[in-house]
Amino acid sequence: MPIEDRGDAHVLTHALAKDTLSKIRDVETEQVGFRKGLVKLGRISGYEIIDGAMDTEFVSLETPLTETTGERVKGLDDVVIINVLRAATPFVEGLLKAFPRAKQGVISAGRDEEAGMNEEGEFPITIDYVKLPEIKPEDTVIVADPMLATGSTMCTVLDHVTEEAPDPEHLFVLSAVSAPDGLLRVSEQFPEADLLTVSIDDHLDEHGFIVPGLGDAGDRAFRTT
Repeated sequence: MPIEDRGDAHVLTHALAKDTLSKIRDVETEQVGFRKGLVKLGRISGYEIIDGAMDTEFVSLETPLTETTGERVKGLDDVVIINVLRAATPFVEGLLKAFPRAKQGVISAGRDEEAGMNEEGEFPITIDYVKLPEIKPEDTVIVADPMLATGSTMCTVLDHVTEEAPDPEHLFVLSAVSAPDGLLRVSEQFPEADLLTVSIDDHLDEHGFIVPGLGDAGDRAFRTT
């Protein structure tokens, strides 16, 4: 299974995921290619979650020729995907190809860039909108944001997701690229969450951006500045 344990996080080492990530890192990749790359990464990540975390069961079925035994994934109807607006939208589009029957929630969250990072490496976070489905104990919850930098946004989002909700069967934090600082912060504040990422990047710069990173994923996906 192409998922490696790196301590604070698990890294998806699927060859196609690494190839796709390299393409969207490239500054020459324009909007359409960038969005399609995030969709592809979401789909691959969804398949890896199915393969690595979800059980299967044997079922009886009938082919055109005979009766036989097949194997099916359990829990595909018990998936909740949380879209951290706005950069995660194409990422979630890919996840939905793996989990087409998933319940969906959205949280519009953004950090205050003008305020800047404090001495602890955190940003103040503004939440503009929250709409979440009911989360049940049997659910697999995937909170998707393509970039996990300082962890400030993700910790604030997880506060909303876990508030008054029962502990789900699985709680995944899924990103394309992550910084060590953010992974450590999220793992310390939410030890019950499994952190999945395609890459653990080198560091954060003085403005709290991941290096080498992707740039601003939202701006690149939606052609805004």
